Amino acid sequence: MPAATPADDRAEITDLFAHLANLLDECRHDDAGTVYHSDVVARSPRGDLHGLDELTAFLKRSWVEDQRTQHMHGDVLVHLDGNRATATANQLVHFYRDGAAPHRISGLRVACTAVRTPMGWRFSEMQVTLAWTDER
Repeated sequence: MPAATPADDRAEITDLFAHLANLLDECRHDDAGTVYHSDVVARSPRGDLHGLDELTAFLKRSWVEDQRTQHMHGDVLVHLDGNRATATANQLVHFYRDGAAPHRISGLRVACTAVRTPMGWRFSEMQVTLAWTDER
């Protein structure tokens, strides 16, 4: 199998953002290891999390009955450095109930470090910064 090119690596890291959005929107919290490294450190306005188990438990605790989300990432920039990379993205999160318009929308800035693992690229660090929230 040929070695991955920088373009391949950028595409895989960009795809991590889409996989993360799907995982969150589908409440597949037990699949967090498909996008996060086991030693992940995640920081957000809601606190700091250390390790995949703590992050997964947080995702499960944060679930709100009858509320759904739609995460969208854009303006993804990836900077490669061997088996590590930094990546940034803008994120919009729509909070809604089935069949209804969103009752809240948040704009966030996400800055990550990704590492190459035997299973592919995984986020090892993530900083989520809230830019704004619109309560409807």
